[in-house]
Amino acid sequence: MSVNSVSSPGSFPVEWCRAQFPALTREVGGRPASFLDGPAGSQTPECVITAIANYLRHTNANHGGVFATSRESDALLEQVHAAVADFLGVADANCVIFGANMTTLNFQLSRTLARTWRPQDEVIVTRLDHDANVSPWVLAARDAGATVHHLAIHPEDCTLDLDHLRRLLSNRTRLVAVGGASNAVGTINPIAEISRLAHAVGAEVVVDAVHLAPHRLPDIAAWNCDWLLASAYKFFGPHIGVLWGRRERLEQLEVYKVRPATNSLPGKWMTGTQNHECLAGVGAAIEYLAELGRQIHPHASHRREALASAYQGIRVYEEALSRRFLEGLAELPAFHVRGITDLSRLGERVSTFGLRPKHLAPLDVAEALARQGIFVWHGNFYALPLTEALGLEPEGLVRIGFLHYNTVEEVDHLLAALRSVSSGQRG
Repeated sequence: MSVNSVSSPGSFPVEWCRAQFPALTREVGGRPASFLDGPAGSQTPECVITAIANYLRHTNANHGGVFATSRESDALLEQVHAAVADFLGVADANCVIFGANMTTLNFQLSRTLARTWRPQDEVIVTRLDHDANVSPWVLAARDAGATVHHLAIHPEDCTLDLDHLRRLLSNRTRLVAVGGASNAVGTINPIAEISRLAHAVGAEVVVDAVHLAPHRLPDIAAWNCDWLLASAYKFFGPHIGVLWGRRERLEQLEVYKVRPATNSLPGKWMTGTQNHECLAGVGAAIEYLAELGRQIHPHASHRREALASAYQGIRVYEEALSRRFLEGLAELPAFHVRGITDLSRLGERVSTFGLRPKHLAPLDVAEALARQGIFVWHGNFYALPLTEALGLEPEGLVRIGFLHYNTVEEVDHLLAALRSVSSGQRG
């Protein structure tokens, strides 16, 4: 099976997917709820819930013991490291680090790297990112006396200004922090090109893949980044943060840890006892995605191949939902979509949309949709650099996010509800 093979939207097994998620049976006002809040956290399939419960029932033990449950727990955790390595497209599972969440891991990483910076050094962050990939670097640079540059966006379509990046880069640049995709408006960033430009001046690249991971399969080999962060609760798992780094850097850097902790990977970077039961859930979430790939292409053998099949199907299906939504929104002038709206450029965005109502507050729209059983977010979603750059504070946007378990019927229900809201009717 070719990784580049294309599934048609009609062949995507959305009903099989929906059957895996018990939360999707919820009703509001006698009709199924529409979970369009995925950008803030996806729902979880039954296999994830079962894996967490089974760990606590049968394998609940701390790390490194010689007795049965501890050895079983350690074996399971090794399997999870291997699963995440396959998910990220890397061979060395010991370069996969887990922690409380992406933000906590990035504060750890930023302070670790900043100890190697000098006052003449420079770091680059973007106006498009979630603040969890901005403030950790700004604060770390402040403490090191380094200079921070903010990479501008093209406000008309919310894409990064790569010409500005070229002007900012110099032999003083130590790091470029960039998101894989905008959690507010859906833009996919050209990570491989940014890595190429940064590496040409000797800078490292940190990728926040949190919002991209539910929509596109991470590909560290293709991106050639130096560090990557993700959050399992965005790709159908529990609340666990993921950090990957190049082995030579993970081994070389000094990290704050207790004296008895190992100096070998991955334990060197994982402070304290990890959340073992939820790590079991992370492994189950990746297995759910691999099984989706096998539903699409039954002959996919290796886990990475099955994941590639799943994500190819997800991409085609979500682009079909995005097309239908944007076509419907074109008939609703009361809502202004920030970001890419050109239907020929759907490959440059994920199915996350930031809408600015022209006559209502985002909170009012979110509440009106909630009354009709449609779950969406309002505000800035911690993408404060973007909402500030676009002049959208303090109210922000209405954020709508489609994941692969959403349906065409939900898109149509949403459009009808938005039409009702814009005409002053209440659901």
